[in-house]
Amino acid sequence: MDLTGLRESMVAKLTEQQEVGERVAAAMRAVPRHLFVPHVPPEEAYRDEPIVTRRDDAGRPTSSSSQPTIMAAMLDQLDVRPGHRVLEIGAGTGYNAALLARLAEPGGLVVCLDIDADITAEARAHLDEAGLPQVEVVCGDGAEGHPERAPYDRLIATVGVWDLAPAWTEQLAPGGRLVVPLDVNGLQLSVALERDGGRWTSRSVLPCGFMRMRGPLSGTEVTEVVSRDPYVVMSLPEPRELGDVAAALGDTAAELSLDGLLSDPDTPQDGGPWDAGHRTGVPMWLALHEPRWCTVMGAGHGFSAGIAEPGGLALLPLHGDPVVRGHGPDGERLARELAAHVRAWTGAGRPQPAGLRIDAYPAGTDVSGPLVLRKRHTALAVTLPS
Repeated sequence: MDLTGLRESMVAKLTEQQEVGERVAAAMRAVPRHLFVPHVPPEEAYRDEPIVTRRDDAGRPTSSSSQPTIMAAMLDQLDVRPGHRVLEIGAGTGYNAALLARLAEPGGLVVCLDIDADITAEARAHLDEAGLPQVEVVCGDGAEGHPERAPYDRLIATVGVWDLAPAWTEQLAPGGRLVVPLDVNGLQLSVALERDGGRWTSRSVLPCGFMRMRGPLSGTEVTEVVSRDPYVVMSLPEPRELGDVAAALGDTAAELSLDGLLSDPDTPQDGGPWDAGHRTGVPMWLALHEPRWCTVMGAGHGFSAGIAEPGGLALLPLHGDPVVRGHGPDGERLARELAAHVRAWTGAGRPQPAGLRIDAYPAGTDVSGPLVLRKRHTALAVTLPS
């Protein structure tokens, strides 16, 4: 099997889909991903797909090798240079640490930190197999960082976090950069942050999706298995009572076509299927404007965003036909309300996560703005593009 050719093909497809920096592309060509996921055939290792490596008793993924698309994007956000000292929170399979090591050489340092001893042991074995013994793999609580090797020029989390740990900002050198999948009302955004006076301000923002960090930074998000057969899971920004969701999903109360609402305002056309802009823009809009918002993923629903109440829910699939479906006794009303959000998003010019600005202030700071999220360690000011 031509493994070099598989890596070349993977990188070629990534660069067709998005802009990938030359150094990141070179690292992905050099590092053999198949060595980090030995339980799958090599040809599957080089697909642009996440690979789940662990699940809990309910069947929910707890560890994986992330999708190469988002890995490349986040590495470009991080901008690792030769000689940089880098701390990674979340070991996964060790593949991302291997890419970081390539980017930081010569003269750099990469420390990979994870709370799970089994995961760190596997990552260590994979890195040794790939010929990268210089990467340090440490078992410990990611929220505490790794002060023994501080200061770091770059810090990246490859798990979803609800807040910024004080240890991370303390262990970054002046001029350092932090890239984390940050929770914004249940929406995960990969945010690159740098110091700006007494705050941290975003330099870039991208949509993403990661398993949540365990411990105090895991946050308030709730993921519930609605059905095992077929497998359906619902995610909520915070716990709330919704009644029998499985029963509601079995009852389609209304279907509203959104043809005519989803086209580019500057290019009038008769609706059409979802594109990447809809899949990222509408969930962001709901997260910022709708406290009842949710996501549902699984058989028969694909990946959908919507509104959920005890009396029903309304869902909008983020792939396929642009149709709002209401479920349960209140499904028809909720479908109309969800359609109204789509109209508002379209009328606002179809804003995207990349246009967001996120400023992180120390908790207790007097911050004003259209949306301020107060967390344990920070107050996040989120501003939509004008």
